Amino acid sequence: MTSRPILTLLVLAALSLGADAASAQDRGSVNPKPLPPLANPNDPKLGAKELFAREVLPTATPTRVIGSYSKGCLAGAAPMPINGETWQVMRLSRNRNWGYPGMIALLKRLSVKAHKDAGWPGILVGDIAQPRGGPALSGHASHQIGLDADVWLTPMPDRRLSREEREDMSAVMMVRPDRLDVDPKVFTPGHVLVLRDAAQEPAVQRIFVNAAIKKALCREAKGDRSWLAKIRPWWGHDYHFHIRMRCPAGASECEGQPSQSEEEGCKASDFDFWFSDAVLHPKPPPIPPKPKPPMTLAQMPAACKAVLNAPDAKP
Repeated sequence: MTSRPILTLLVLAALSLGADAASAQDRGSVNPKPLPPLANPNDPKLGAKELFAREVLPTATPTRVIGSYSKGCLAGAAPMPINGETWQVMRLSRNRNWGYPGMIALLKRLSVKAHKDAGWPGILVGDIAQPRGGPALSGHASHQIGLDADVWLTPMPDRRLSREEREDMSAVMMVRPDRLDVDPKVFTPGHVLVLRDAAQEPAVQRIFVNAAIKKALCREAKGDRSWLAKIRPWWGHDYHFHIRMRCPAGASECEGQPSQSEEEGCKASDFDFWFSDAVLHPKPPPIPPKPKPPMTLAQMPAACKAVLNAPDAKP
């Protein structure tokens, strides 16, 4: 059983990262304005997110995955093309369709599998990473090394979306208003197949979904259920699922996560925490916590400074 103090800390931590779920739905701009130049880019107190957000192209260097999912950067990123036969990229104004080349290849494979197995025209791809990784101005604490990617739980329409639609369209909420199960009007057997296809990719370590979606997968999965061990409940993730790859072989600068249990995670006790009142209806703390200062470049892996200073790849 999770003790009350630990539970409170976990809920507060989730609230501090809660922008992830909401920001995935934030509308973008068809004509985004460039960020203004920094008055003092060498200020040691300046948030690293201000520096990485101003890099609009990847480095013209070999690929390097540096640091951890929530404190790192990426050299030699590859782009996810904004259109494919079985995928389209959303929220183009964010310029977050860059990733480790293996992640880009994985998303392309998944889009074909979603078409074949679930009958979807394809997938809608959300945030992967910025051109040089690193912390972003909004949304994610992770997605910093090109090994995280969001995929909308809304199937791709069978037509090319306009630029305006990609910025304004919202993904479909998959969870019931009481947060205890999925909405059967929108969550389909096709969703089970797409999540299974993603989890069966050998390079995938974890997939984050809302606990209600995990509960539905436990109920609906047939045949080989070993892939369920990779599906992990986490706050938000009721409009999209989050794919996390393990560190690539030979990427010595990459700091991954420990392997999780190989159990399905489908016992009733596995959901006690997620469906507790404290998690479903968290109460704000009596005294709001002070915002943490932003992570500085000095707090990141030393190699990330070189990534920022590296020459641009050709557009």
